[in-house]
Formats: sequence, C-alpha cells, structure tokens
Amino acid sequence: MPQVTLQEKIDRCEKILIGIGEEWDEAGCPEAKAAYEKLFELVKDKDYFVVSQNMDGLLYDSPFDHKRSVAPCGNVNWKQCSKACTKDIWEQDEVPSGICPHCGAPLEGNMVQSECYIEEGYMPQWKAYTEWLTRTLNRNLLVLELGVGFKIPSVIRWPFEKTAYFNKKSYLFRVHETFAQTAKEIEERSCGIPENSVEFILKESK
Repeated sequence: MPQVTLQEKIDRCEKILIGIGEEWDEAGCPEAKAAYEKLFELVKDKDYFVVSQNMDGLLYDSPFDHKRSVAPCGNVNWKQCSKACTKDIWEQDEVPSGICPHCGAPLEGNMVQSECYIEEGYMPQWKAYTEWLTRTLNRNLLVLELGVGFKIPSVIRWPFEKTAYFNKKSYLFRVHETFAQTAKEIEERSCGIPENSVEFILKESK
C-alpha cells in the first residue's frame, strides 16, 4: 500500500493527469457513472486533464469539462459516415435519419473499431492534451491511472509511465484489479493498488 492516500496526493499536487481504462467501461460496470461523478468531486479544484480509452461515451456524460478531456479511441455517441466519404462528425441526434447527408451511406459510431475510423473527431482535443502535457514538465504532477490494463496499452499505460519517468516531480498512482504493477524505473515515485479502480474511487472520502 502507498505511504500516503490518494486524497493526500491530490491535495499536494499542482496538476493531475487522469487515465481511464477498461474497468470503467459501462458495459461491464454499471457503477462507472457514479465513479465518474465521485472522481470529479475529488479533482475538480485542480488543473486536470482526462484521457479515456473507453468508447461508451460516459466521459462526455460526466461533470468533467469537455475541454479538459479526450477519448482517442472514439465515442459511440458521435457518428461518422460508414464509408468515410467525409471527415464530418455528428452528435448523437444531429442527423435523425441516421444516413450520411453527403453520400447516403448509413452512419455508425465514430470508434476505432470502425472499418474506416475518422480520427478527426478527437484530434482537436488531442492537441489540447499534448499542449497541456508540455506545461506539466518539472511541475508537481499526479499521474492517476484507473483501470487501465493491456487492452490498448499504447494509449494510456505506456505513455503515462513515460510521462512519470521524465518528470522527476511526478508520482504515478495506478489502480487495477489485476495489473497494478509499476515499472522498476519509477518504483520510488509510484504505487500500484491491486483493487478494482471503480470500487476504489467510490469508497474514497473527501
């Protein structure tokens, strides 16, 4: 267990980088929505940025500021042309017919699993994220990783470890029921909590 609690780490940090993984996917976790709300209450007064690899859209239904969040794998609530005839992305009910107004093909979820995934949907916020990240160097940064395993480690798990490695003032707080281990190179500035991350957040007090 860590020498200090998560709340203590939040209180002491200047910035918080939050990663949300598969343990928070709505399909397998009905308590995920409540966990988002609790997490927001824990960090709302800090300079934060949230990266989610989930495609259920819960991040965008949560209290988190959309300008401080990004879902690079897409979002089921956003729609794209299934034939990718255009780079346009539509909100859930923006095109009631469900038909692309440009070519007549069906619309589908703007998600990485799509045969023709249109990345333009998340790119503006990815740029905002990378710009925010440059301002964390040499700052007291809490890297809070919740429920991220090895489903898509290149999105959050590996980049977050790299961020923690290069920022000597950072601390990686990783919570995952099965894969809570942290890299040896940052073992003095990290801790792994072998618990379900949704349950862990829901029981955190403030």
